[in-house]
Amino acid sequence: MPNRVQSNPQLPCIERSDALWARAQGLIPAGTQTLAKGPTQFSRGVAPKYLARGRGARVWDVDGNEFLDFNMGIGPIILGYCHPAVDEAIRRQLEDGITFSLMHPLEVELAELLREVVPHAESVRFSKTGCDATSAAVRLARAYTGRERVLCCGYHGWHDWYIAVTDRAAGIPAATAELTSTFRYNDIDSVLSTLDTDTACVILEPFTFEREQDGFLAELRRLCDRNGALLIFDEMWTGFRCALGGAQAFLGVRSDLSLFSKAMANGMPISAVTGRRDVMSLLEKDAFFFTTFGGETLSLAASIACIRHLRDHGVIERIAGRGQSLLDGLQRLIGTLGLDYVSVTGYPFRTLVSFDTPAGDTRAGDSLVLKTLVQQELIRRGVLWAGIHNLCDAHTPEDIDYTLAAYGEALGVLKAAVDAGRVSESLEGAPIEPVFRKTGGFHTKPRAKARER
Repeated sequence: MPNRVQSNPQLPCIERSDALWARAQGLIPAGTQTLAKGPTQFSRGVAPKYLARGRGARVWDVDGNEFLDFNMGIGPIILGYCHPAVDEAIRRQLEDGITFSLMHPLEVELAELLREVVPHAESVRFSKTGCDATSAAVRLARAYTGRERVLCCGYHGWHDWYIAVTDRAAGIPAATAELTSTFRYNDIDSVLSTLDTDTACVILEPFTFEREQDGFLAELRRLCDRNGALLIFDEMWTGFRCALGGAQAFLGVRSDLSLFSKAMANGMPISAVTGRRDVMSLLEKDAFFFTTFGGETLSLAASIACIRHLRDHGVIERIAGRGQSLLDGLQRLIGTLGLDYVSVTGYPFRTLVSFDTPAGDTRAGDSLVLKTLVQQELIRRGVLWAGIHNLCDAHTPEDIDYTLAAYGEALGVLKAAVDAGRVSESLEGAPIEPVFRKTGGFHTKPRAKARER
C-alpha cells in the first residue's frame, strides 16, 4: 500500500518514478525542466521524482504515495492545488478560447487590478516567466538611463545579463559579463564599492530569508536616487506572499519597477513588469518587449481570480499566522533538543531550515548530509520538503501540528545519529547535492578585473 501522511514504517516505493527517470536519461538534459524540482535536491533512492496530482496542500506521486507539500511548485501555489476559484476561472475562459488574433479584455482587467493593489504600478506589461520580467526590466533601465552597468543581488533567472555572475556562465560573451556585478544583501558598503554614475539599475530580491536590517532598502533607494540609477525589485518570491502589494507595501520602500510571477496565478505561467509610467513608456517604441503568449487568456483569468481571492479572503494574514506557528514551534524544538547546528530563518510565510556543521565537530558530517537525513525522515512521515517552507492557504492548523510532530521525530533521529557519529551511515539514499543559488563572490568588481587583465 502506498505511503500516507503519517509515520510510515518504510520509505515510499518509488518504482514508477525511477522508471520514468530512466526514460528521461539522455533525452532531457539534466533530466528536469526546473533545477529545484530535479533529483539533485532530493535524496535519490528515497524521494519520489515525479508527482501526478495535487489537491489543497497535498500531492500524490506516480506510485500513489501521498505527501504534505511544503515546496508548492517552487513558489507558485499560494492558494493550494486545484483551488476552486482559480480552476473555475480557467474552465470558464477555456470555453471561449486560449490565444487569439487580437488583444483580449482580460489584459486590461488584470492590468487595472495590479495598478489597484501594487504601489506605484502606473503601467503594467505581461509575459510568461520571471526571467522574462527581470530581463525586460534591465533592458528598460538601460534604455531609460542611457547606461549599461547592472548591480544585482539574489537570483534573477537564466538570461545572459544575470547568469554571467554565476558558476554556470558557459556561452556568455565576456563583454556581457563585464557589465554586471554583484553586491551583498544588508551590506551597504558592498553597494558603495560598485554603484556609481555608470550604473543603469540596482536589481535585487527585496529579501529572501535574511531579514532587512538597519534600513538597508531605504538607504539603497537613496543611493540610487543620488546616482541616477533605477531601483528594481525582483518580487518573484515576495510578490503576493508578504503583502498584497508586495515588498513595497510590506517594507514601505518605493521601487521604480517591481516584477512579479510565481504566486500571481496559483500555478499558471504568467509574469508582470510594473512601475513608473515614464520608464515603462519606452516599451511603446524604443525598447522592444513583445511575445506571442503575453496575452494568453487562461493565465490572465487565473491571475485575476487568484489576486481577487487574496484580496478578499484574508489569505496573506492567514498564511503568516500559520507560518509563525511553524516558525515558533521549530525554534522550540531546536532549542529543546540542543541542536546548535540547526537553525530556522525567514519571515513566517517562507522560512528556511539550515544546517551548519560546527568547526572541528567530526560527528556531524557535511551540512548537506545532515539535511538529507532530515529530508529522508520527513519523507518517511509523508512530508515533502527540500529545506524551505512555502506555505499556502490550504495548509491547515492541523497540518502545522502534524508537521511539527514529524519534525520532532526527524530531528530526534538526526540528534541520535550526530551523537553517535553515524549520520552518513543512517542515510538510505544518496546525499543532496549543492543547490544552485551561489549568486555572489563571482563577479563583484568587473571593471577592476578588466583593468588587471
